[in-house]
Amino acid sequence: MLTAASVPFTPVSAGVDEDAVKASLAGLNGRDLADALAEMKAIKVSHRFPDSLVLGCDSTVTAPDGRLIDKTTSREEAATQLRSFAGATHRLSSAAVVALRGQPIWRHVDTAKLTMRDFSDAFLASYLDAEWPAIGGCVGGYRIEGLGAQLFTRIEGSHFTILGLPLLPLLDWLRVRGVIAA
Repeated sequence: MLTAASVPFTPVSAGVDEDAVKASLAGLNGRDLADALAEMKAIKVSHRFPDSLVLGCDSTVTAPDGRLIDKTTSREEAATQLRSFAGATHRLSSAAVVALRGQPIWRHVDTAKLTMRDFSDAFLASYLDAEWPAIGGCVGGYRIEGLGAQLFTRIEGSHFTILGLPLLPLLDWLRVRGVIAA
């Protein structure tokens, strides 16, 4: 997304053990967990590059029953998860935090509401035939920018948020700061 928006950047892995962080922050809702993970990533990398603006991002999916959803590890688990979403609305929260000199200096968290349609077992099987294992790395079990769009009847929120980054607020902040042309 940053490349498409002509924002110069260098990708750097934060090396954050997300499972350990999630365990230590048990009880946070999806929005707050995405924010905490994004901040942790931004701060950790910012300590290595103190004079650079460092962007950390994370996303979470909250099931219709309020549970936080993780990436699935098998096709069967993906099928079960998608069936549990069918006919219901879930939430996807994406957070972006910018750090400088090890301190967060900007943040934005956005949440989209996604209503998944009821679908047949035959559709689910053909969807998984086409999309597995690629969706194994996607929380929620779909890629909205591809065949996953067919799973939904309604989406409220930013397309960029669903892709994992509240891009438009970030671009506004970068323009105000003079990092990109206004």
